[in-house]
Amino acid sequence: MKIVIAIVMFSFIILFHELGHFLLAKKNKIRVNEFCLGLGPTLIGFTRGETKYSIKLLPFGGACMMEGEDDDSDAEGSFGSKSVWARICVVAAGPIFNFILAFLFALIVLGVAGFDRPVITGVREGFPAEEQGLAEGDVITKLNGKRIHFYREVSSYTFFHAGETLDVTYERDGQEYTCTIEPEYDEESGSYLMGIYGTYARTRGTVLETLQYSVYEIRYWINTTIDSLRMLVTGGVGFNELSGPVGIVKNIGDNYDASKEAGVLSVVLTMLNYSIMLSANLGVMNLLPIPALDGGRLVFLLVEAVRRKKIPPEKEGMVHFVGLVLLLLLMVAVMFNDIRKLVMGG
Repeated sequence: MKIVIAIVMFSFIILFHELGHFLLAKKNKIRVNEFCLGLGPTLIGFTRGETKYSIKLLPFGGACMMEGEDDDSDAEGSFGSKSVWARICVVAAGPIFNFILAFLFALIVLGVAGFDRPVITGVREGFPAEEQGLAEGDVITKLNGKRIHFYREVSSYTFFHAGETLDVTYERDGQEYTCTIEPEYDEESGSYLMGIYGTYARTRGTVLETLQYSVYEIRYWINTTIDSLRMLVTGGVGFNELSGPVGIVKNIGDNYDASKEAGVLSVVLTMLNYSIMLSANLGVMNLLPIPALDGGRLVFLLVEAVRRKKIPPEKEGMVHFVGLVLLLLLMVAVMFNDIRKLVMGG
């Protein structure tokens, strides 16, 4: 059951990503040869108009295959025959649709379960927060100038900026105050702490607040993904901590097991919440300027827009091919790392 849920989640998120490419391609009268879900041999499919719609054997991934996308085609309606700005719109639509999907999921989750307000529920004795006068009931609104909307943002900010001095802005009885805190290293937890307690319990807001906080939710996951990538590049996160499809399926299964005791609604909300993270993560990752990804293609298109001259398709194709090979090698390495951790129980 857990594997089925993971496959459905992956498939829907990827299909929605490819739907973005598909709809913008059709809008710009670009010929779509095939729109498929999955990889490998075709299980079932049908052709309507110029496009073949199909489901492949392997239930991971998907594609919107456009005429002339990866080669120099002179056919009518080919990708390369359209203006550079039309092509930019088509390529960017995939990641943008991931953010749209994450927002729609966030609307459901926050509309039903609410959101976690950044309210202090207790202060740890002897820690910097107590020394600076923070107290139960204070609402944290900014950390080093960064606007805070959820309590979990406090935890993630202190994690990604471990040991840094914090300029804390908070509200108390309608008045705004600021203080400067030097987080203290805690041997027991192995992390730097301000010394505050909060709650991840959610409170429901008005319709307008739900819309507003759904945007904040997407921003939170986008920022979290970017900060995680920054830590990976700077060595703050090791290769062993990366997760691929196998690790994600395990995490989905763990979340499913933890929530099913609370009933069907809890399972649905938990899976939707996980899907928000996955969809936002996929949107960010696809915008990275890496060959073979949408971000890499956008770099070539933006260069073309600036110099007003196309880059030779064979040269661009070679760069994307090399990038694809390297990405596949990374995926294989991450997959084996996931399997090793499962086998070793780590």
